[in-house]
Amino acid sequence: MANSKKKTKSIVQLLLVIGILIFINILATAFYGKVDLTEDKRFTLTSATQELLGDLDEVVFVKVLLDGEFPAGFKRLQTSIREVLDDFRSESGYIEYEFVNPGEGTVEEINARQLQLSEYGINPLNLFTGSSNEKKEQVIYPYAILYYKNREYVVNLLENEVPGVSNEEILNNSVALLEYKLANAIQKLRNNRKPAVLLTTGHGELEPIQTRDFEKTLRQFYNTGRINLDSVVIIDPKVDVLVVAKPTTAFSEQHKFKIDQYIMNGGKVIWLIDRLRVHLDFLRNPEGHVVLDYTLDLEDLLYKYGVRVQNSLVQDMHCSRIPVTVGKLGNAPQIELRPWVYHVVSTPQSNHPVVKNLDRINLMFPGTIDTIRTKTPIKKSILLESSPYSKLQFSPVKLTLEYARIKLDPTKFNKGPQPMAVMLEGTFPSLYENRVTEEMKDGLAQINVQVKTKSVDTKMLVVADGDIIKNPVDPSQDAIRPLGYNKYENYQFANKDFLVNAVEYMMDKNGVIEARSKEVKLRMLDTVKATKEKGMWQLINIGLPLLFLLVFGLLFNFLRKRKYAS
Repeated sequence: MANSKKKTKSIVQLLLVIGILIFINILATAFYGKVDLTEDKRFTLTSATQELLGDLDEVVFVKVLLDGEFPAGFKRLQTSIREVLDDFRSESGYIEYEFVNPGEGTVEEINARQLQLSEYGINPLNLFTGSSNEKKEQVIYPYAILYYKNREYVVNLLENEVPGVSNEEILNNSVALLEYKLANAIQKLRNNRKPAVLLTTGHGELEPIQTRDFEKTLRQFYNTGRINLDSVVIIDPKVDVLVVAKPTTAFSEQHKFKIDQYIMNGGKVIWLIDRLRVHLDFLRNPEGHVVLDYTLDLEDLLYKYGVRVQNSLVQDMHCSRIPVTVGKLGNAPQIELRPWVYHVVSTPQSNHPVVKNLDRINLMFPGTIDTIRTKTPIKKSILLESSPYSKLQFSPVKLTLEYARIKLDPTKFNKGPQPMAVMLEGTFPSLYENRVTEEMKDGLAQINVQVKTKSVDTKMLVVADGDIIKNPVDPSQDAIRPLGYNKYENYQFANKDFLVNAVEYMMDKNGVIEARSKEVKLRMLDTVKATKEKGMWQLINIGLPLLFLLVFGLLFNFLRKRKYAS
């Protein structure tokens, strides 16, 4: 009887434990929660991303073209994408995803799929794995395609290769940017209205063919075009970003007033300014070229907003190269690529979202920017600067290609980093405070326009290089190369990414771009130390558990014998 009661009690306890476990599982499916104990908070979405996902009203389907077996680095990228999408799905039930392998199927199916993907701008990456004796080629598509309300957007999940940066760091940067890239894609897909980005004309700015690649890149999600300030009474506040791309003639007071009041009403401006009249073609003359100032009459306007573009040229030992004739072999000239210190290569050092994890940027004859104290509080962030090995030249100065033939002396490049691009954020004072006549006020009042002396919170970017937006052009064929491409180096610099990021940062009301600042620290294995201490760690990992089991077994048998011996 006692045994029967004991058996019944045991069954009841077992059923109770099972019931508790089932109840806990039900609670776990109903409520989601986690604790991110990582130092860099890599598993925590930014508040802006959470808000964006919480506001979804229809399914966003994400097709990730990264299924299959990969080497460790790409396996980590694959796992990280899945984790980020799971985090997205925990914030919104409208996130769905699948991983597919474009390399599966027959040869005909794979070729047809590859052709279809190429129409989206999706090109595979050829990865070679294995030993030096036996290498295996693997085709990888590190892309995702997002679908939302009959719209789609392609995301490149892998950052571009950067000279001097290891593959591990590139993969690490790719992992760090996953949240931003996916959230930014969702934000763009949800935009019902295409924002307007207009470039000014009428002051000798760059021609449409010279900015074609920049506009083409924006056109999927932005309306782009030109605006002549003579043709408008005011700049429409519906213009989201105004770009002043390398003006070469003076701005009248009327034009400056229109830009000023556009800013006062919350307009955003990208100033791409060359203070000096110089171009590489000018130096083909054996006698050289005397560099003089452009007369732009923008100094007072920019000074009021907190910056001054100097009439200087930056020379930097970190520069791209140009072809120079260094001698003759018979009657044929000998041409070599030599460093050209006026074509500065800037590696972003700032953690600002516009330039975080960005590749190098190539600037042609850039100047420097001074920041000025302003009447209103303005945040000034230096986005691009020269390397510590730089110096300055001020106009007027005579330049010749002889500079490319001279061996550089590092001791003379001692002026340190020089600011070349500055982001300004805050409320800006008007240049025309107390300068507008009553007659002019009355005229503006008739068209319901009031003169403002202080802006609402807004942003502007000032770059001391007008050519940063200029894509290479082949006039004979009316063809262009990608913005940032340097034909002499045969390298694609990040000029386009920099400018597009700047536009997106200015337009980003939700703060999604803050996810670009997210940092996932790369904790690299010390391979030398690991090889040296290999035996010790093998002993610890294998021998220590066995020793623990042995001690536990001996102690258990000792206690058991002692108990039953008595």
